[in-house]
Amino acid sequence: MTEYGRGPGPEPWHPEDPLYGDGGWGGQQAPAGMRSPYDGRPQQHPQAPQYGDWTQEQQPGYDGQPQHFDASGQQQYDPQFAGHTQQQFHQGGGWDATGTHGQVPYAADPGDPYGQQPVAYGGEQPDLYGTEDAYPPPEPPGRRRPEPEPEPETAGEEDHAFFAGGGEDEEEHELQSRRERRGKGRKPVKSKKRRTGCACMVVVLVFGGGLAGVGYFGYTFYQNRFGTAPDFAGDGIDETVTVEIPKGAGGWEIGRRLKEAGVVKSADAFVHAQSQTPGGNGIQAGAYLLKKEMSAGSAVKLMMDPRSQNNVVVTPGERNSGVYAAIDKKLELSNGTTKKVAQKQYKSLGLPAWAKNSSDIMDPLEGFLWPATYPAAKGMKPETVLRQMVAQAKQKYTAYGLDDKARQLGLDNAFELVTVASLVQAEGKTHDDFRKMAEVVYNRLKPDNTETNRLLQFDSTYNYLKGTSNIHISEKEINSNPSPYNTYTHKGLPPGPIGNPGEDALKATLNPTEDGWIYFVATDGTNNTEFAKTYAEFQELKDKFNANSGN
Repeated sequence: MTEYGRGPGPEPWHPEDPLYGDGGWGGQQAPAGMRSPYDGRPQQHPQAPQYGDWTQEQQPGYDGQPQHFDASGQQQYDPQFAGHTQQQFHQGGGWDATGTHGQVPYAADPGDPYGQQPVAYGGEQPDLYGTEDAYPPPEPPGRRRPEPEPEPETAGEEDHAFFAGGGEDEEEHELQSRRERRGKGRKPVKSKKRRTGCACMVVVLVFGGGLAGVGYFGYTFYQNRFGTAPDFAGDGIDETVTVEIPKGAGGWEIGRRLKEAGVVKSADAFVHAQSQTPGGNGIQAGAYLLKKEMSAGSAVKLMMDPRSQNNVVVTPGERNSGVYAAIDKKLELSNGTTKKVAQKQYKSLGLPAWAKNSSDIMDPLEGFLWPATYPAAKGMKPETVLRQMVAQAKQKYTAYGLDDKARQLGLDNAFELVTVASLVQAEGKTHDDFRKMAEVVYNRLKPDNTETNRLLQFDSTYNYLKGTSNIHISEKEINSNPSPYNTYTHKGLPPGPIGNPGEDALKATLNPTEDGWIYFVATDGTNNTEFAKTYAEFQELKDKFNANSGN
């Protein structure tokens, strides 16, 4: 077998090998420097493990030979073989006649530290450490290395008196004892009572400041959420102010604007009053004439009263002339002031690029004052109000993509499409009427129209020209007026829109019916509009109209 540190091979050990027999010292005691460090003290080792099917009484040793143990687990050695050479084993009859190995054990392997020791704890064997029989022999005293000095102990954070709760006297005594044991004369440790007190003071200040901050913010939060909001008392003073509320503004935005104008004392008070007043959330956009220093409740109630609103309302189909007059009245201006501003400043009011302005067009802003509610109060300028209306119309027309839709419907541009929408708005009464009326316009504009020869023949265009709303127009009067707005005598569309179409009429213009309608008559003279596809049907509707009107 291969011995650890010896190399391979079954060669017997040499008798003079210092690891064999008497250790190579010829029976002499080994020098003191090479004695075992155990100094004859017994060694104890755990019981050797069992291998395979070998029993405790017969287990293979390190050299391949069986070993014997007594009942207590103590390994038995034959003293007659201790210290003998390999030759003595052969001469001692260790092999029987058949050549098999006998039960005589070899001497213990000197390289095995457990070979001559008990296999279990409690066995009595001499401790050879530090004696002449020890292996490896101890180094001479001159070659021994001094034992390293122990590392200085460092007190962990958890051992500090501040954390552990120990007294400072015990800590100082412990530190002094450590210095004395190390032989290092250091200066006495200063008392840490002052440092410990400062640490406690810092902790108190930190926690105290934190509690104060939490209390402050908690009080502020409570006041903001649950406390009474600042508010004026009463119905306000004699001084009035106009406040403009934009479209889509909620309670907080309205309250903020009122506070900035000096109407209410806080936006919170207004929001609270609005939520407590039935219908308070229904306040609409517009301009409101209010008093300063009003209570929030009084402001909410006044804004719900239509008399407080300084607004101009543009209705669907309304002509610009009516809008100009309403603005003058709200702004307390002389009649005709807003119309003059429109004629002079229309180019700077934000019209879309495709809007036209020719000598035939009566009003370049016609069709571009979008029907809605706009703030208009004393002190405001007419151009400010007009600019808001034009901006709203431009936004709507852009959203519907009128340029592309116009070409799809056989028109040249978006301006013509707005003109058609104004005609539909003026002649129709319901959404169903609007769609049929749009088809009538498109059918009459077709080049192959032989029913009317591309003449629209709308009373509404002539009434726009005259500034009236008369449905009873004589044939003589119509035929005598050469204006391009006279669609009885001029083919195609009028020069421009004849009013401000609403969104419903605009949608119908973009989505007309396809039933072949080409004629219509308001048979009751006002609201009931009926449609026809042929001239014969039209004559029947006309007779019906004459019968209802007494003609």
